[in-house]
Amino acid sequence: MLVAPMQPTRTRYRAAGLLMLLAAVTYLDRVCISILAPDIARDLKLDKLQMSFVFSAFAIAYAGFEILTAWWGERIGARRILTRIVTWWSCFTIATGLAWNYTSLLIIRFLFGAGEAGAWPNAALAFSRWIPTRERGRAQGFFFAAAHLSGGLTPLLIAALLPFLSWRAIFATCGVVGFVWAAGWYRWFRDEPREHPGVNAAEAELIEAERRIAIHKHGSGGMWRALATSPNVWFLCLAYFSNCYGSYFVMTWLPTYLSEQRHFEKQTLSIFSGLPMLLSVVADLSGGAVTDYMTRRFGLRWGRSAVSGAGYAVAGLAMFASVFSASPVFAATLIAIAVAASMFPLSATWAACMDIGGQHTAVLSATMNTTGQIASIISPVVTGWIVMHFANWQAPLVIMGVLYVASALLWILVDARKRLTV
Repeated sequence: MLVAPMQPTRTRYRAAGLLMLLAAVTYLDRVCISILAPDIARDLKLDKLQMSFVFSAFAIAYAGFEILTAWWGERIGARRILTRIVTWWSCFTIATGLAWNYTSLLIIRFLFGAGEAGAWPNAALAFSRWIPTRERGRAQGFFFAAAHLSGGLTPLLIAALLPFLSWRAIFATCGVVGFVWAAGWYRWFRDEPREHPGVNAAEAELIEAERRIAIHKHGSGGMWRALATSPNVWFLCLAYFSNCYGSYFVMTWLPTYLSEQRHFEKQTLSIFSGLPMLLSVVADLSGGAVTDYMTRRFGLRWGRSAVSGAGYAVAGLAMFASVFSASPVFAATLIAIAVAASMFPLSATWAACMDIGGQHTAVLSATMNTTGQIASIISPVVTGWIVMHFANWQAPLVIMGVLYVASALLWILVDARKRLTV
């Protein structure tokens, strides 16, 4: 008598769902401050340059603690490290509403960034443990889609809350959401699928069959040396710079640009402030599906590189076109298209970190994301400085266009088949 083979359970999709909620919460807290910036600046008497340093304080701390927190996550596991990260940043989201002057706000946002550092690399670590290679593009696509959907809807949510709550109360409300996620995550998640009661043997074997196992020493000199000397890693990291530079412009200065340069009214301002993130949802989902298809059809290298290069090329062209558009609506739409096109490669990019990094996925993705955070530090300051000294809102857009084109060229050199050798 033939026994039917055991069908794999689908618990890995629930793990991916919790990580999607994590992505949504991170963008809820990040985008919140850009929408409330005019109210904060008015109450605390901050000028544009001071506000740009407030934006950058978060990114400076994020960049400084990113790799360390990813290394820590590889030691203790994504379950405990993500619980700590979300609890910390929720506390400082609430604390943002307690700021009383410029200095206090700078310190709070710095501590906020230090606490949130490592969130996405450790999410990538969890994906690398739970998601088979063939499904990673789509899983990452849904993860980033959740983040950008949250980022796109947050301006509308804040606009709806402002008539009833002060900016301080809104930060408190947003901070509470993270505590709920952290409690649910710690109770349900396990670092290894086999340790979870909802995972049967067939699903565990499906996941582990495609998971690359490498023996390594955490934090060994060999790992750091391999990262520093790999051209592949350098190309991957530098290509990611433009993504964060452009997205941080959206999360900090885009509402002000649309108001001051393009003269949008409050009602349409909320819509077009969130449009880049809403369009990014489509780009994330399609980018994840396309990179999985291209990888199956043409192999890892072109499955990652072609998708990423094409996305950044379109982003550069659209951003240049927005500069020359006389129509405010068309210009805002082109900016949204450019930013969304730069998000199309995200799934391929982070999947490439898993392909190249193996058991060092968290540290490699943190290294890449640190490069992105350097861009996040620079972006609001450069924009604020140019606008203050030259009264020119178009130059920052040209800079973004140039960076997108540079990323498209760098992706030609990235080869996801080349595993990090420690």
